[in-house]
Order: sequence, then C-alpha cells, then structure tokens
Amino acid sequence: MTLSKPALPTAAPPREVGESRVRAWGLTGVLVLLVVVNWADKAVFGLVAQPLAKEFGLTSAQIGLVGSAFFLAFTVGGFFAGILHKWMSLRWLLVLLSLGWAASMIPLVVVAGFGMLLFTRMMLGFFEGPAGALVHTGVYSWHPAEKRGLPGAFLASGASIAKIAIAPLMALAVASWGWRATFVILAGVGVVWCVLWLFTWKEGPYMQRPVRKSERETTTATDSVVVAKVPLTKIFFTPTFLGALAAVFTMYALITVVLTWLPSYFEVGLGYSRVQAGTMFGIPSIAGLFFMFLCTSISDRLMARGASSRILRGIVPGIALLICGLALVTMPFIKTPIIAVLVVSVGYGIGTVIIPQFNAAISEICPPQQMASVLGVFMALMATGGLIAPYLTGVIVDSAATPAEGYATAFQIFGIATVIGAVIALCAVNATRDRVRILG
Repeated sequence: MTLSKPALPTAAPPREVGESRVRAWGLTGVLVLLVVVNWADKAVFGLVAQPLAKEFGLTSAQIGLVGSAFFLAFTVGGFFAGILHKWMSLRWLLVLLSLGWAASMIPLVVVAGFGMLLFTRMMLGFFEGPAGALVHTGVYSWHPAEKRGLPGAFLASGASIAKIAIAPLMALAVASWGWRATFVILAGVGVVWCVLWLFTWKEGPYMQRPVRKSERETTTATDSVVVAKVPLTKIFFTPTFLGALAAVFTMYALITVVLTWLPSYFEVGLGYSRVQAGTMFGIPSIAGLFFMFLCTSISDRLMARGASSRILRGIVPGIALLICGLALVTMPFIKTPIIAVLVVSVGYGIGTVIIPQFNAAISEICPPQQMASVLGVFMALMATGGLIAPYLTGVIVDSAATPAEGYATAFQIFGIATVIGAVIALCAVNATRDRVRILG
C-alpha cells in the first residue's frame, strides 16, 4: 500500500458516486448552518457591546478585553480538535460542542455583570475553538482535494450569512426585547441544530478517520481506513503551512476587529443609528461572499482541469490579501462616512478569499486521518490574531481625539499587518511542492 493513493484520492468509490454529490452538498449545507450558528454567537457580542457598556459601565478597553479573552479561549480550544476527534466520533463531538455554545449563553442572562460576561465569552470561545477544524474535516470527507475550495467558501460564508441575514434580526431583537432575549434565542437555535445533525450525518468517502487502538489488531493492509502518518512537525514547518499561517493570522486579526467593533464604528464613529449599524454590519460580508465564491468556483474548476495549485491557492489569494491591506491603509484619509463604509467593505471582502483557499492548500499537504489535527493547530494559531486585536482597537479608540479617528487608525494598523502577511504568503505558499516533500 502506498501513501499517495489513500491520502489524496481522486475519485469516490464507484458505489458512492451516485449518492455522494447530492449527499455531499446536503451535508455541506448542514455544516454551513452550524457555522452560521457559530458566528451568530460570536457576532452578538458586537451588536450588544454598546447596551452592555451602558448597563455595566464598561469602557472601550474593557469591551476589547472581553473580545480578546474570547479569542484566547478560542485558541486554546482549537488545539484540542485532533485529540477530541480521536476520542469521539464527529457526530457526537459536534453535538457536544453545539450544546456547549448554547449553555454558555444562559448564565449571563441570569447573573449579569462584567465578570460573568468575561467568563461566559471565554466559555463560548473554548467550546467554539475545535469546531472550525472538525467542520472542515467533515466537509472535506465528501469532496476530493482538488474541489475543496468552493465547499470551503461555503463554510467561510457562514460568517457572512450570520452578519448579513442574522445580525439585522438580532439587532431588531436587541432593540425590541433586549439583549437577554437574544441570548436565549441563540441558545435555542443551537439545540435545534443538534437534532437536524443527528438525523442526517454520515462520513464521506474521501477521508479516513483515525484508527483507535482497539481496531488496529483487526485492520488489514487492504483496509482503506489505514493510512501511514507523517510527523506533524514535518507538516508544520513547510513553507506552505508557515506562509499561509502568516497571512491568515493577520486577516483573522482584522476579522476579529470587524466582528467586535464594526457596529460600534458605524454607530459611534460614523454617526449611524444602532439599527442602521446592525443592518450595515452585513455589507462587508456581502462583498466577502461575492469574492469568495467567484474565486473558489473558478479555482476549483481550473484545479480539476490540472491548473497550478501554486497559482490558484498561493499567488491569487496572496494578491487578494495585499489589495485588502492597501485599501485599509487609506482609512485615516477618508472623511466621508459612506466612502469609509465602502472601503472597509470591499477591502475586507477581497481579503476573505484567503480563508477557504489556504485551508484547502493545507488539506493538500497532510494525510486524511491527520486532517483534524493539522487544521486544528492551523486554525488555533490563526486565531491568536484575535488575542490582542480587539483589545488593541479599544485602547486606540480610547486614546484618540475622536472615536472616528481612533477606528480609522486601528484599521490602518491592521491594513499594514495584512500587507506584510500577503507578501510572506506570496513567497512561501506552494502546496504541490510541499505535498511531494511530505507524502512522496
């Protein structure tokens, strides 16, 4: 048995072909719904930041600290993705995590205060940390390596859907019933998703799960579940992994700033009403959806025809991130509110292209049964970009002459960071080269 065949299959087993396309996209849709719930739980904090600040007497730095604490717990939780996947099946693991998200919403409703706010957001972050890698593992099990960009874009679009479709509804709920009711509603949605998941999930044909000790004695050399592993450090120190990590680190820092502060920027910095700010929260995500689906649909088609992974999953997303950074650098020079909204939206939207493309590039260079472990570490390290970014933004806003000036300066700083990340990715990411080095 050779490593390359099972690790990177090019076609589903014949018996799977008839059903896999329908089921593949159906189950991809179910997991996208989970990502929407995931990001709605994240995004609600940005929408209630000002009501919480008023009720609890919080400063901008304290709000930023809560945002950063969330991503600290999120990062720690992400490192457990591979371990949890070995211990529990994906079916029950995602149920456990989703119920954990729901449970984290309730304590703040009962016992309100800054301490409980900090604790519950960290609890939510810890339970959400492993989810990204596990969701991608499940979706990739139904799609071959050369066609994972578009499914990855659908997963990444969960964040945009949450901000486009769910955030305005949450903003109305906050305005009509208060932030407590919104938290209870989100908890109920997480429980409902678990029921849907339990009735639909089945593992796909393009990925082998980890082999447990009790199964090793009964597996044979012809079993498809057996695939030779490679040392994880061999994957982690490839130029592709490190270059992609440098890029997504800076982009994720920007994502956390947008998630935590964009409604406040629109409301306090640009002068829009709270409901307008909640509705406009989705504008950058609309741009993100457009660019992600445009880029990944084209790249997947070209990859299936033999086009270069180096170009489509290295150079193109690197250029997209570069454009994003250059757009944000101009923010302090823009004085018209609608133009500021447009620049943030387009720049952010183009930059989001790197998330599904670099996730797909990472999936190319590791054996299937190590996917959850590798993506778990990749996404956990990526999330470290959110540890300091929300808090730093709060400090910058508190120190600035006006909120508008503070937000513009913060966006400029993160724009410079993304330019640096883009240059590193352009030079380093080459999944085809590193796959040969690792898998042979």
